[in-house]
Parts: sequence; C-alpha cells; structure tokens
Amino acid sequence: MDEISKRIIELLQQDGRKPYVSIAAEVGLSEGAVRQRVQRLTDAGMMQIVAVTDPLLVGFTRQAMIGIKTQGDSGPVADALCQIQQVDYVVTTAGSFDLLAEVVCEGDSELLNVLMTQIRVIPGVTHTETFVYLKLNKQHYDWGTR
Repeated sequence: MDEISKRIIELLQQDGRKPYVSIAAEVGLSEGAVRQRVQRLTDAGMMQIVAVTDPLLVGFTRQAMIGIKTQGDSGPVADALCQIQQVDYVVTTAGSFDLLAEVVCEGDSELLNVLMTQIRVIPGVTHTETFVYLKLNKQHYDWGTR
C-alpha cells in the first residue's frame, strides 16, 4: 500500500462521509482515481466504510466481552462465534483466554440466552467469563495507518 492509499484511509477514518472530491484535492489525484482506490481497498478487505453507533442510543443496552477457554484447536470455535448475530468482534488471544468475543444485546435476558444457548454449547468451549460493560468510555477508529 502506497502513501496515497494510506492517506485516503486516514481521511476516511476521520470522516467516512468525506466527499471524494475533497479527498482528491488533499492527495493530488482526480476524484475518479480516489473512487477507484477506495473500491480496491474495500474489495481487498483492507477497510470498511460503516456507520459507527453508540449502542445504547440505538437500543442495545447490554454489551459484554466474553473470555473463552477452549479445548483443542480454537479455530472452529472462533468460526462458530463469528456466525452468532449478537457477536460483533472475535479475536484469538494469548494468555488466560483462547478467544475474546464482544456481544451487543438488547438486554440482560438476550445476553443470558446467547451465553447459554449459543456460546457455551459450541463444541470445544470449556469455560467462559463474561465482562459486562457498565459504560462506554472510548470508541474511536481513527488510529491511522503504518
């Protein structure tokens, strides 16, 4: 990825609705060239352009991070977690847990249901620990590129 593509990503991290004509002026390309680069970056999976919401303000009153210990290969467990609608983030980790999964739910009853009927029943899951979010202190996606 060249410096121009990196700069385009950084500009879109600051404002995902920034007009391509404005980006073009900042990076020294035509609007069409910027549009093509953005399409290539999204097609390659290097970035997504999405609306980031405050979950509380759109009806999701319960968020939690779930630490998961597995037996054997954690890959199939991670794949199964990725298929659960309420799970928005899954990472393989080193340390106390093999996987971390963030869930966004409408309330405690939905969180309990997801834990009991969808996560804990996945073959290979041996232990879960749930960290309930009490307050969202920071959620930013403008870390730039390297």
